[in-house]
Amino acid sequence: MLPIPAEELNGSGTLGPYWTFYRAVAAEQLNRWLPADPSVILDLSGGRGRWSGQAARAGHKVIELLDFRRTVDGQSRLRDADRVRHIRADDLAFLPDASVDAVLAEERVMSIELMAESAMSDVARVLRPGGRALVCVDSLVLGMAILAEQEQWQHLRQTGEVMLVPWPDGSITRCFSGAQLRELLIGAGLEVEWVRPRTVLSPSTVDHVLGSDARSLTWLVRTELEAHPDDDDTVGIHLVASARKKG
Repeated sequence: MLPIPAEELNGSGTLGPYWTFYRAVAAEQLNRWLPADPSVILDLSGGRGRWSGQAARAGHKVIELLDFRRTVDGQSRLRDADRVRHIRADDLAFLPDASVDAVLAEERVMSIELMAESAMSDVARVLRPGGRALVCVDSLVLGMAILAEQEQWQHLRQTGEVMLVPWPDGSITRCFSGAQLRELLIGAGLEVEWVRPRTVLSPSTVDHVLGSDARSLTWLVRTELEAHPDDDDTVGIHLVASARKKG
């Protein structure tokens, strides 16, 4: 899959059809991953996505950790207020051990959190035995693409180490290979169920198919989710993993 230009990563620009597909894949991945029974779910996505609302509408109670640096959509918070509790905090110290059934770490939150090992250990602490975590991170493919755009050629050989990539807006993202994401989860004491790219279909393929028939979106999403890439295959801009706490 070809890297996506950094200016396209906000979901706008010429890759509109791809982002429509991407969001549909992410939503269906979450649908398939959510617990079958009503559960208590911690959402670490910082109010950046629609994960809390989706989980609430599926019948779960959600604790959403808000990013105090961002403005959150007030309408979505009001709409799901009966099942979503919003907390502004810097860490998970407000939660006791083994207090939630599942954790959503979407919206690249573990890439934005440079001390990802400490954050994942806290996730493992608050999970109940048998509880699960769904984690999305930036991939090495994305990191190398951004470094290449910045002509930071000397850093492109350091793929075996932790890759910290400066973005044009001044932020820093930590990028992972599939093996590094697996190590992050195992290091926190979690059992890895699977690691995969969020999408393996290229933007050009998606654009071509949707351009021929907009009704093919459902077929594309099903094709994507039925693909079985190698667990440690680092393709695409984001990697997704599911892990379970022993017990």
